[in-house]
Amino acid sequence: MAISAAEVRRVARLARLRLSDEEAALYERQFGGILELMAELSGLDTAETPATASVSALSNVMREDAARPFPEPERLLALAPQSEGGCYKVPRVIA
Repeated sequence: MAISAAEVRRVARLARLRLSDEEAALYERQFGGILELMAELSGLDTAETPATASVSALSNVMREDAARPFPEPERLLALAPQSEGGCYKVPRVIA
């Protein structure tokens, strides 16, 4: 599957990239190759292939998330530029 130089230029413009003529020609060849590979992959029969989120058998090894009190909140509040009522005070971000 081929991609035209105009399509490469359009994608570059959407991505706010300035391409030289040499870069545009290079990307035209590279994108064309990628699209050919995708067309080849789409022709494969995957009906018997289970959906996979990851190819390796990873499991979450993180600890259970549990809220717990911090022993010295005053020490943290002392580091803040401003605090009020036991909380950090930050500038208003919504008008």
